Amino acid sequence: MTVPLSSLDAACSAVSALLEGGVRDVVIAPGSRSAPLAYALAEAESRGELRLHVRIDERAAGFTALGLSLGSLRPVPVVTTSGTAVGELLPAVMEANHAGVELVVLSADRPEELRGTGANQTTVQPGIFGGQVRYAVDVPAGEDPAEPIAAGLLAAKGIPLPAAGPADGIQSLAATPSREAAAPATNPDYHQGAVGPVHINLGLRDPLVPLIDDGGGAASAPGEPTAVGSGEVPRAAA
Repeated sequence: MTVPLSSLDAACSAVSALLEGGVRDVVIAPGSRSAPLAYALAEAESRGELRLHVRIDERAAGFTALGLSLGSLRPVPVVTTSGTAVGELLPAVMEANHAGVELVVLSADRPEELRGTGANQTTVQPGIFGGQVRYAVDVPAGEDPAEPIAAGLLAAKGIPLPAAGPADGIQSLAATPSREAAAPATNPDYHQGAVGPVHINLGLRDPLVPLIDDGGGAASAPGEPTAVGSGEVPRAAA
């Protein structure tokens, strides 16, 4: 039986997969649910492995990532917390679809047991971009996101994906992992091998921040998130 990954370990695996896929710039619009990704990205930036760009507004974050991808000809992820934050990326995703830009949406989400419960700062994130993306996948909390991220980066480049389906437990939003299924024929701007945006939805379960020792031998979560990249991560609803 596979031991589920903690959210922090899953975030580290996600960042490693991004680096292996050629990512050198990442844009993040901070929030609580995406905190594990913020910590992992900040560590990667401290090692000189990538450049982290912090934008408070999600719409601005999306277009910042779009511009960075256009300028570098590399895939550029934009990271958001859960809920309406994801929907704010739609204009940038649409532009990336029509212009053929490697925009990678990496959205943090509640774990499956907290979806559809009326929890704050939530919406139905899987499939939110419809036919605007080349590939979309929902990675459950506790699963390793490395494989679906690698597949998403290939799809963003217009490279055909392997015939094998996603790993056990990982829900592809298409009938197959092919871009044809993820981007239906109703999208007139889509064609075989087209470069374009992808969406990776990552379920993250508490704890979302590293545990710290209070000096008495007891570990607890810090009350305030840390500063990352070129700006601070504020406290925000997840």
